[in-house]
Amino acid sequence: MINRAERESMPAIAHRPKRLYTQKVRPRLGGPVVVAIWVIACSALDLNAQEPERSPFIQWLAVVREEALTRGIRPAVVEEALSDITEPLAVVLDRDRSQAEIVLPLETYVSRRLTRRNVTSGRDMYARHRALLETIGGQYGVPGRIIVSIWGVESNYGRFSGVRPTVSSLATDPRRSTYFRGELFSALEILNRGDIDLARMRGSWAGAMGQPQFMPSSYLRYAEDHDGDGRKDIWSSAGDVFASIANYLKGHGWRREERWGREVSMAPNIARRISAEVARRDGACRATRDMTVPRPLREWNQFGVKGRNGEPLPESDMSAALVSGASRHFLVYANYDALLSYNCAHAYALSVALLGDALEGDAAGGSPRSHSRGRTRVRRPERPSPDRSLAAPTDASVTPQPSSGH
Repeated sequence: MINRAERESMPAIAHRPKRLYTQKVRPRLGGPVVVAIWVIACSALDLNAQEPERSPFIQWLAVVREEALTRGIRPAVVEEALSDITEPLAVVLDRDRSQAEIVLPLETYVSRRLTRRNVTSGRDMYARHRALLETIGGQYGVPGRIIVSIWGVESNYGRFSGVRPTVSSLATDPRRSTYFRGELFSALEILNRGDIDLARMRGSWAGAMGQPQFMPSSYLRYAEDHDGDGRKDIWSSAGDVFASIANYLKGHGWRREERWGREVSMAPNIARRISAEVARRDGACRATRDMTVPRPLREWNQFGVKGRNGEPLPESDMSAALVSGASRHFLVYANYDALLSYNCAHAYALSVALLGDALEGDAAGGSPRSHSRGRTRVRRPERPSPDRSLAAPTDASVTPQPSSGH
């Protein structure tokens, strides 16, 4: 142990290394280097705060916003329509994977559409709007019963046309496909024209709008202002709704005074022979590939195809393609393609066609004209008047109708 006297007598140099060390290090820690480190750190934090990482969806939407402006959509419309969209709608993603027309077998889907309640409602609506439908039917060449049938399948006769915001639904397209991107710009153009405000632009999960369930591009091309009020109101005007449906079918090749087709019957061995010998159609749509090429009715007769009740088919050169489900078969004419253009699924097109048949003759309280009343039935040509149809199918189903929207 060193006493006080010894410590006082020790050279002062013993403490110099500590003083020298402290004096040399302190300038390094408190000088420009520390300031520079602090500035860099703060700058990095500031950059992170100013430029947060954006999701791919938000980046895609930003590109859409810029393109909408270059297309001439007013900035205020773009801002109102897109500013509140921050993520895809989950319900759209779910429904995209489970479309009823694709998932359900043909016979099941058709039976759910042709319930007694649905047919009765259709006949009531047909009777209620008969005068208007006759006027529009005469103008466009499309039978009123077919117009009412599409109206019923699409929106339950105007009772339900969808609650999903159209712009958000179209922006949610999980594939970001060219088709849905184009539909999104069409929806913005409708808003830009002032045909409807954003709050009322609602429809199905897929972006179909109003009582006819038009996609926005179809609205721009086929919607009609039948009541003459200056607006093409497919959301609430019966005249505009019916005329728009008729104009769509006319624009897709519906032929005046021709029927859509007929249900037929055949033995299993005949069905197998036809499958082996008759070629399938080509087409971009799955349904058009899932049917035969057209053949004259007389050739189908030669195959052994019969009418629905086993009667021979007319000896006619009128061409018809064969559409088959698991147990039901149909020969369809050119007008059937117009129905497929509305929704390219056989389950949908046949539901519309058969419901239209079920409405025939009942608007005036009578029975379908294709039934004879105790007299010998006269075979007529395959080009009847617009309101003549095949007999309605037996309607024994009581399955609840699925909600509209496709």
